[in-house]
Amino acid sequence: MRNRYTPMLRALLLALLAPLAVAQPVCERGAAGEAARARLARAMAQGRFVAYEPTSLQVVDGRTHDADPESIRADLEALRPRFDALVTYDAIHGAQAIPTIAAALKFRALVVGVWDPADRAQLDAALAAARAFPQLIVGLSLGNESIFARRTTVARLAAATAAARARAPSLALSTTEPFHLYEDPEAAPLLGAMDFLLVNVHPIFQPWFRGATDATSAQFVVNVVADLAQRFCGPILVKETGVPTAPASAGYTPERQAAFYAELRQRLPASSARAFAYFSAFDAPWRAHDAGPVAGALSGPEEAYWGLYDEERRPKPAALALPPLPGR
Repeated sequence: MRNRYTPMLRALLLALLAPLAVAQPVCERGAAGEAARARLARAMAQGRFVAYEPTSLQVVDGRTHDADPESIRADLEALRPRFDALVTYDAIHGAQAIPTIAAALKFRALVVGVWDPADRAQLDAALAAARAFPQLIVGLSLGNESIFARRTTVARLAAATAAARARAPSLALSTTEPFHLYEDPEAAPLLGAMDFLLVNVHPIFQPWFRGATDATSAQFVVNVVADLAQRFCGPILVKETGVPTAPASAGYTPERQAAFYAELRQRLPASSARAFAYFSAFDAPWRAHDAGPVAGALSGPEEAYWGLYDEERRPKPAALALPPLPGR
């Protein structure tokens, strides 16, 4: 199996050992930062998050084909019966329409992704959305696996976070990286710069996954989060985890995806301190041919099938297992 993340004995132990009791780190935050973090924490405890990229967005041969508002509305209408909180990846390329549509459909919370926080236009768009929808937008994610993909460094991303905070001191800020990067002591400045931790924890990229039970895979996520809590003070939201629904030859099926999430719901119930987002909203066939996260790597066929809904917005068993949400 293609191993996306660095294999580590530590990761295997986290999967197999019961989590240890840990003390929450002590941090100092200003009043604005505490209020921003409290808003995000309430959204984690009260909402059901899903990681969302528009179905009409495609990246082919390095060229981005923008999403259109009509398709975004159809996406969010399909999601809204079972989800009331979103984490996105981009603030432009058509994603400017997401906050307006999400607000109209009474989504509870939105974490806006900024793919490249060094790009002034992208950051401007995200901050403009936060000003326009202060009750909906509870945070920004400044980059997605940017350090892992070597698009930036810890120092540059920490500086970008500080610059964004200077412009929006009352908005909770984070970035997204695979969990093992946060275990590196060199990540400490970045951990100290964030109001909440967004993290990707994918059991499928661990060498033991294929023969593991769904309970072991779910417990791995729980144990990783507990380990991260020793390094970070503040809410921890798992942005990406899950199981693709194909190809079956690699051990991926709709039934296994549903069983994994059933286990994870029991072991990691949403709270103001820890929660997870379902990953992801929709299948994206183009991703099977996209570049991998590390330079020179290619995506595998499973990358097309992470969705809880297919590309036609039809729910899979993992989505059908979720009870509808009240209060639409």
